[in-house]
Amino acid sequence: MNILLTGGAGYIGSHTAVSLIEAGHDVAVVDDYSNSSDEAVKRVEKITGRSVNLYEADVADKKKAMEILKKEMPDCIIHFAGLKSVGESIEKPIEYYRNNIDTTLTLLECMRELGLSNIVFSSSATVYGDDHTPPFTEEMSKGMCTNPYGWTKWMQEQMLDDAQTASEKGGDWKKPLSVVLLRYFNPVGAHESGLIGEDPQGIPNNLMPYISQVAVGRREKLTVFGDDYDTPDGTCRRDYIHVMDLAEGHVAAAEYAAGRSGTEIFNLGTGTPYSVLEMVNAFSKACGHEVAYEIGPRRAGDVQDSWSDATKAEKVLGWAAKRGIEEICRDAWNWQSQNPNGYNN
Repeated sequence: MNILLTGGAGYIGSHTAVSLIEAGHDVAVVDDYSNSSDEAVKRVEKITGRSVNLYEADVADKKKAMEILKKEMPDCIIHFAGLKSVGESIEKPIEYYRNNIDTTLTLLECMRELGLSNIVFSSSATVYGDDHTPPFTEEMSKGMCTNPYGWTKWMQEQMLDDAQTASEKGGDWKKPLSVVLLRYFNPVGAHESGLIGEDPQGIPNNLMPYISQVAVGRREKLTVFGDDYDTPDGTCRRDYIHVMDLAEGHVAAAEYAAGRSGTEIFNLGTGTPYSVLEMVNAFSKACGHEVAYEIGPRRAGDVQDSWSDATKAEKVLGWAAKRGIEEICRDAWNWQSQNPNGYNN
């Protein structure tokens, strides 16, 4: 298949590009580089030995989006493009709603006009909110989100599902949509080659890149947001999934989306939660020295516990996470130690 990745130069997109190419698919990438680098795509080409059609554009720009989609006419679109920080979304809610919702609306308009029917959406476990007790299953209702980032994913899921329902009735739609919503838990780690990994612009908003930057000497210490939660060590627990496991989940989802219609939801996680301090200790072991940290106050928008039940993905897609915490920390350190300043080495 010819598969277009919006936001494909980003962390998850670049790793997914590798897995798609290795599975025999052709890949094109569109990205505006607001939180990514074209160097990541060059390294994808180096890893795979295959070329990637690369376009610099904002997917919310309909004219540019139409030009790219007309040229590529992809069999499937995997939609990663969007702002992704929980903390930043609380500080900049307007920017998050504008960017994330506009990109999806524009993409749907283009798909309707061109008769493109298969889309896999990069969603998030944040849509479960704090209404449910983990492990989260796809049958649970979407909850009350704790931050604007989560609400944008909540709304984008609704927009895609409503568009799918409308497409079944015909009208302006040339064919019914096939929509796959992938609810990620906490992507971490890097490609085993150390050539690509997570390289956030500015101060990291997620745990693992912050830990790795402290470990490599770019930052003095990590702040752990709260140690008074009702967990064994007082810190929040998350379902950390290796980015290459996540990437392989996208391959399975794209192949599943082809030749069908309807909306399907899949959790992509391991089903095993680890606390913040457990991750810090595991990373210290991987890098061979202690990672300095301090305890700070709780962070607005954080939930205490979040982990998955990914049984459906295993049954329907034939996918399950294979890599554990040791591989996660090993590969993250391999990436950061080889690229202490990320792609700007």
